[in-house]
Amino acid sequence: MSFTSYTPKPLAGRREWTALGVLLLPCLLVSMDVSVLYFAVPFLTAELEPSSVQQLWILDVYGFVLAGLLITMGALGDRIGRRRLLLSGALLFGLASGVAAYAQSAETLIAARALLGVGGATLMPSTLALIRNLFHDAKQRGKAVAMWSAAIMGGIAVGPVLSGVLLEHFWWGSVFLINAPVMVLLLVCGPLLLPEYKNPAAGRFDLPGSLLSLLAMLPMVYGIKEIARDGLSALPVIALAAGLLAGAAFVHRQRTARHPMLDLELFRHRGFSGSVLMNLLATFAVVGCAVFFTQYLQTVRGMSPLQAALWNLLPTLAVGGMAPLAAGLGQRMDRAYVIAVGFAVAAGGFVWLSWLEPGSALWYVLVASSVYASGLVMVMSLGNELAIGVAPPERAGSASAVLESGTELGGALGMAILGSIGGAVYHGRMADALPAGLPAGAADAAHETLAGAAAVAGELPGRAGQALLTAARTAFTDGLQTAVLCAAGVMACAAVLSVVLLRGLRTTVAEEPGTVDATGPAAAPASSAPEAVS
Repeated sequence: MSFTSYTPKPLAGRREWTALGVLLLPCLLVSMDVSVLYFAVPFLTAELEPSSVQQLWILDVYGFVLAGLLITMGALGDRIGRRRLLLSGALLFGLASGVAAYAQSAETLIAARALLGVGGATLMPSTLALIRNLFHDAKQRGKAVAMWSAAIMGGIAVGPVLSGVLLEHFWWGSVFLINAPVMVLLLVCGPLLLPEYKNPAAGRFDLPGSLLSLLAMLPMVYGIKEIARDGLSALPVIALAAGLLAGAAFVHRQRTARHPMLDLELFRHRGFSGSVLMNLLATFAVVGCAVFFTQYLQTVRGMSPLQAALWNLLPTLAVGGMAPLAAGLGQRMDRAYVIAVGFAVAAGGFVWLSWLEPGSALWYVLVASSVYASGLVMVMSLGNELAIGVAPPERAGSASAVLESGTELGGALGMAILGSIGGAVYHGRMADALPAGLPAGAADAAHETLAGAAAVAGELPGRAGQALLTAARTAFTDGLQTAVLCAAGVMACAAVLSVVLLRGLRTTVAEEPGTVDATGPAAAPASSAPEAVS
């Protein structure tokens, strides 16, 4: 079935593209804040002296709060206005960055990181939803979403590098202060360049649904990450089960509420539900394998953290043009086949990486990583664009939040499942490689992680230490090979699934009635024609 739009789609001009540039800056920073603390931990630990539990919360609370509030903030933006929510989030993000930079205690830093998570949860869905309002033409919107996807991927890679450079010259709080000028720029330029949009038919905000979404996402992400870090134990399993129960209650609430915060009808459209699934699988692979890549560079090849971060940046730079390329191909042929090709390329990159050895040339691992990253950037770029294109404009905030929530879950699952697979192989290999006579504590440390084995090897004399280190590096590489082969299998299945779920879908956009600021740069006549999908 197809519907014909009654109004021409206005093309974006210089002002809209400038507005996109402003929107990309907070995306870069929000994704960067996930990884920017990696190098700062030793410095802030020396000054603030956090306990081991406090140190974990300093690292993780940002991601937990961000994941837990995405759906709430997406629905809130649809009701109060996406620009208003974006600017409010920018103000909170900037203020929280200042508090974090000058924190005098671990408790203060944890609270500031939590507030950064709240601000980040307002920024992410708002930016993608506003792209939906800025770019009405499907081709232009595809390019804009591709740039948005590239900014997200770039921020994750740039975070450790920027952190390392700042810490070379300034104190640890400087990694947070870098956020402030960007947020000031957004607060100044946002009202001038960005349109306001909200759904006049959204109804009252669903507070019980909001609480249930938080109670679902936060314990699920916590449980998955803890299982990935420490293996199965009672508390993470209970948290995961509680999150799943809360998730079931949230779905029931959305089915029965008079004004639900999430339109479950979106999931009946295979373009939306299929795109969310494809993004989740892509993030599963890229996050799950990135952990091995970083450890390989640092512990197997002996690089410093900053050196590893700089080399890790090369695959990101190499694939910078893949998102626009995917957008262009998606305009010329069925997106399903482009996404399938992306998954197939990623599978090939993972298979290539499965032949990696401890002594392999550096170019080998960099090229293999560039190949799989290229394929996954294609998938995520087109997946984002398709999901936003098929969602009604008045539901773009909620749709964006669901996409981001799926991404968070995919990353957590990748770390848990692929990390557990690689860890199991490492433990099995090391069980037979530990030298006789090691103290129990040292044997446990060497058996548990490659970093622990390296520390123990440094305490052993001569050839014994070198033999243990060589065995540990070989065991870790064996685990990496197994994990990336599993990732390749998932990517191959995803390539087939993408064709089954997404073949034949295309979007042509006609705006639904909504409240658009008439003075905004992207204000366009509302049309009573529904979204055209054929």
